[in-house]
Amino acid sequence: MNRTDLSPSDPAAPRPSQLIRTLIVDDSAFVRKAVREMLSRSPYIDVVGAARDGEEALELAAELKPDIITCDLNMPRLDGVGFVRRQMAIAPVPILILSSSPEDAGQVLEALNAGAVDFIQKPTALATDQLLDVREQLVAKVKAAARAPVANLNHAGVGQLVATAKNLSLKVDLVVLGISTGGPQALRFLLPELPADFPVPIAIVLHMPVGYTAPFAEKLDELCQIDVAEASEGAVLRPGLALIAQAGRHLEIHRNRNGASVAHLTLHPLDRLHRPSVDVLFQSAANAHGKRVLGIVMTGMGDDGKQGAAWIKAQGGTILTEAESSCIIYGMPRSVVEAGLSDASIPLAKMAQAIVEHL
Repeated sequence: MNRTDLSPSDPAAPRPSQLIRTLIVDDSAFVRKAVREMLSRSPYIDVVGAARDGEEALELAAELKPDIITCDLNMPRLDGVGFVRRQMAIAPVPILILSSSPEDAGQVLEALNAGAVDFIQKPTALATDQLLDVREQLVAKVKAAARAPVANLNHAGVGQLVATAKNLSLKVDLVVLGISTGGPQALRFLLPELPADFPVPIAIVLHMPVGYTAPFAEKLDELCQIDVAEASEGAVLRPGLALIAQAGRHLEIHRNRNGASVAHLTLHPLDRLHRPSVDVLFQSAANAHGKRVLGIVMTGMGDDGKQGAAWIKAQGGTILTEAESSCIIYGMPRSVVEAGLSDASIPLAKMAQAIVEHL
C-alpha cells in the first residue's frame, strides 16, 4: 500500500504521531533521492530531511529530532563512523548504516560498535534497478530499528569475563546460537567473555549480507580468548572454537564416520526467509547431538529460531533466550518465549556466565 493510497479520512491511515520520522544522510544526491522515494512509499514513514554529510546531519538531527537516521559511511567533512560517535554522545537515536560493499566491513563494524543499530548493503549509485530492489528490506529495517531502545544501542562495559570452565561435568556437546539485528554488537561483548578453556564448540548463525561474515569473524577472533572463524565446508568443530555461518549459505552440523562434528554449507532449503537460517542450524544440531545441545536465541526481528528451538526441545535439549531488557530488537527471542520453548531468559550482561552454567 502506498502513502498515496490512504486519504486523511481512511481509518487505516496512521496518525502523524505514529509516523516514523526519518532523516537520510548521504553525500550522493542520487542515493538521497532513491532512499527518500523508497521510504516515502510506506504509509508509516515520514522522511523529514536529508543531509549531505555528517556535519549537516548533526545540525538537522538537533533541529528535526528524527526517530531514526539512515547514514552513508563515506562522506566528506564528517564520515558515517564519526557521525555515529558524535550523534550518540549528543542524543542517542537509532542509526541504520547504508554500506556500499563488503570492502566497507571494517567501517561498518566501527559504526555498530559506536552505537548504530544495524546496517544494510546498498548497490552502487549507477545500479538503479538494484537499488530499488532493496526497498522492502530497507523499509522493514527502518520500521524495526526505529523501535529499538536507545539505552541498548551501546553495550560497552557490560558483562565480565568468565574466569574458567574447567572441572565441569558436561551434559552438552555443542552450543548453537542464532542472532540478527543487534547481533554484531551483542556478539562483540558476549564472545570475549567466554574463557579460553571453553569446553565445547559453538556454531553461530548471524543474519548478515554476503561478504561481511568473514571480516566480522576475523575481528571477533582478535578480541576473544576462544577462536572465532567463518565456517567453511568440512571444518571440524572442536572445543574453544566458534564458527560463524557464511552469509548466503545455510550451516548444518553433521557427524562424520569417526563421530566428529563437521560443518556442512548448503543452499538448501531454498524456501527460507534467511540464508543462513537459525532453524536449519538448530535442527541439524538436534539431529546430530540429540539432547546434548544448548540453543541460544538472541536479539533480532522475526521468528527465525523458533522452529529450530522446538527441534532441540523435542530431543531433550536446552534453550536460552536473551531477555527483552537488553535486546535491541526483541523479536526472535519473543517468538521462542511465547511458544513456551525458553528454559530461561537471560540479559546480555549475564549470558556468558549462564552459558557456562548450563554446560
